[in-house]
Amino acid sequence: MSATLGSPTDAPVRLTGTADSTTVATPTLRALLGRSSFWLIATACILATAIVAVLVSGGSQAAGRALAGDNAAPAGSMALVEVLRQQGVTVTLASSLAEVRGAVGPNSTVFLYDENSYLDQSQLRELGDLATRTVVAAPDFLALQALAPTVGFGGVSESDTLAADCSVPTANRAGELSPGGDTLSIPPGSGQLLLTGCFASDTNTFSLVQVQNDTTGRIISLVPDARLFNNEHIADYGNAALALGLLGPSDSLVWYLPTLADLPRTGPPSLADLMPGWVTPVLVLLTLAAAAAAFWRGARFGPLVAENLPVTVKASETMEGRARLYARSNARLRALDALRVGAVQRLALAVGLGRLAHLGEVVGSVAHFTGRTPDDVRRVLVDAIPKSDAQLMAFSDALQALEHATGQAVRAGAAPAARASASVSQELPPPPAERMDP
Repeated sequence: MSATLGSPTDAPVRLTGTADSTTVATPTLRALLGRSSFWLIATACILATAIVAVLVSGGSQAAGRALAGDNAAPAGSMALVEVLRQQGVTVTLASSLAEVRGAVGPNSTVFLYDENSYLDQSQLRELGDLATRTVVAAPDFLALQALAPTVGFGGVSESDTLAADCSVPTANRAGELSPGGDTLSIPPGSGQLLLTGCFASDTNTFSLVQVQNDTTGRIISLVPDARLFNNEHIADYGNAALALGLLGPSDSLVWYLPTLADLPRTGPPSLADLMPGWVTPVLVLLTLAAAAAAFWRGARFGPLVAENLPVTVKASETMEGRARLYARSNARLRALDALRVGAVQRLALAVGLGRLAHLGEVVGSVAHFTGRTPDDVRRVLVDAIPKSDAQLMAFSDALQALEHATGQAVRAGAAPAARASASVSQELPPPPAERMDP
């Protein structure tokens, strides 16, 4: 073992021992898992959430947008669009009302499916006046109010068969539709609008409502069940015949699915717009009250005076606290090493060596002055390891006796040569293990 004398008495000193007596200071795996269990669980939850989000997003991307003319998934309508194109109909896919305006001709049909309700009433009214024929799939409340105010919702159809049974030729050619799905209701009076219901589920609930304006002659077909146009159900019953009959009479078809581009472009609201009107007067009043209180209270005190408040901690308190910690953790070797460091420093000064002297030099000088063998002196200063509190006290007494003997020998000016090493062996208990010099 080698050491350098020059650190303070209470500085941590690492002393190593043999393999069978060295205490392992590395935390065990169980302790590490116990301390980091929260972070492990949190990380696992984050990873699980990310995996679920990826799977959900991946599934939605695979399904694509519902009733999109270029979507070949079951929810899309690519099959219907391709059949219309094979029949000579020019199909234009539009994603904004501006594109619809540019694509609509004098004899065009517009297909509308506003799944997210991006259009307001004014935009819906404009759309109903653009084309000669308009087909609306799954109209919402705003669409009904703008295009057919007297038409209402009829709930889900409970009929097993949906036969046309109306005066609309396209519906009669289709014959029957897929059972189930949403329906629309028609009131007795319709005003200027000529309402025709087909595929009745009840006395006044239908799966197709056709609205014809006597003034303009424009026809709007309302189909509450959007499944009739998707790839999955287009071949069921007479769905394909109805879809082709409603969308195919014109040479031009505008397939319109509204997007965020149809929303009005308004900036985010300011903080003043979000706050109620009473907030500003209250803030002004509180500011004036705070200023008045600060002026009132500040005039009662003089200037602040800085004063140093020293804190003195006695050395005995530090020593007793550290001793309690050593005793609580059974750190006998750590406590004995702290005593040995101080003893080695004092012995080095006593025999005339500097504070930076090597440990071997201190051991040799002390052995020379006291007449003991270097092995006995090294055992007292380094090698002996306490296994009980009694051994710790015995080793502490041996350190004190060695310092006392060294001091007497130095003051006498000579080192007795006849002292045997037996005295040291009598002062110390039998060593349970020896510490190896690294």
